Amino acid sequence: MNSPSPAPTIEIVRVWKRYLPSTTPVDALRDISLTLEPGERVSVAGPSGCGKTTLMNMLGLLDTPTAGEVRWNGRPVGGRSERERARLRLTGIGFIFQRFYLLPTMTARENIELPMRAAGVDRAERARRADELLEEVGLAPRAGSFPHQLSGGEEQRVAIARALANRPGLLLADEPTGELDSAATETVLALIDSVGSASGATVVTVTHNPDVAARSHRHITMRDGRVVDDRREE
Repeated sequence: MNSPSPAPTIEIVRVWKRYLPSTTPVDALRDISLTLEPGERVSVAGPSGCGKTTLMNMLGLLDTPTAGEVRWNGRPVGGRSERERARLRLTGIGFIFQRFYLLPTMTARENIELPMRAAGVDRAERARRADELLEEVGLAPRAGSFPHQLSGGEEQRVAIARALANRPGLLLADEPTGELDSAATETVLALIDSVGSASGATVVTVTHNPDVAARSHRHITMRDGRVVDDRREE
């Protein structure tokens, strides 16, 4: 198994993202510049449609800017081949989504193994790492359960384990508790706090929930495609 990916320095440099859904252009991001330091815990908040998810897609290398550039450890991502970008997403970035996106025909263990299989990790190491992660998220007894047999909170814990499978240096969580009740929300947030601290990964959370945002050490607020506030706690 590869060693953990070092937490990167990520720079967003004068990035614009323009969509052309009709005759009227929509600027989802407007001249944004940010630097995320290794190991930071960052929340991104703002009203619906302000550009939070588009920014997350830029950080996750799922989208490309119309203007400006994204840099990973000082190197422009736009200068890399699509194969390099895909490999970086697979091994350097972990994604946690609001709706879990577990494959329904796979068990919890098999869902966690999936990104490792794509990364070429051998079967024995995949199984060992998956069992380690299931233990870490408190679901070792549910390893053979399918998603429909799990509660929402359990599904999200499996999704977190899957995001950590290849030991990424950047963890992106998009409304990770949006479909959970208060008890499951606290469990999942505590788990993200724990794994972020233990791994040293940079953790970026997009959220509408001020209680979720409050758990981060840096708070970015967006409006109309721009960053209108960016503050770090003392």
